[in-house]
Amino acid sequence: MHRSMELFCYRCGASLAELTPPLSRQDECPNCSVYLHVCRMCECFNRHVPKQCTEDDAEEVIEKERVNFCEWYKPCATAFEPQQADDETRARGELAVLFDGDEAVKSDDNPSLRSAEDLFK
Repeated sequence: MHRSMELFCYRCGASLAELTPPLSRQDECPNCSVYLHVCRMCECFNRHVPKQCTEDDAEEVIEKERVNFCEWYKPCATAFEPQQADDETRARGELAVLFDGDEAVKSDDNPSLRSAEDLFK
C-alpha cells in the first residue's frame, strides 16, 4: 500500500492535506497564502550548499521563496522550521511597532526595544 507523505507549509507549518498531489506551480498554502512551488519547500533546498540547492543540474533561483518553474522541484515534508518561523514572527512584530506604531510587541517584553524607546524620552 502506497502512503503519501504529509506536507506542511514551509512558512507557517499548516497542513497541506487538502491539496491534491502533485503540487502545481500555482498552489498556495490554505492558511498563509504563500506559493508552495518555491525552493524553500523543495527537498533539494539546503542553505549550507552553493546556490542553496543540492541538484547540480537545476538552474539557479535567486529568490528562494518566490514561485518558480524548476523541473527538479519535489515537495519536502520537513520544510517547516518552527524556530525560524518564530524568529520571523517576532521580527515582523518589532518592525510593525517601529514603523506602524502597532503595539503588537510591547517594549516591556523586549529590553532592546525598551532601550531604543528610552532614547527618545
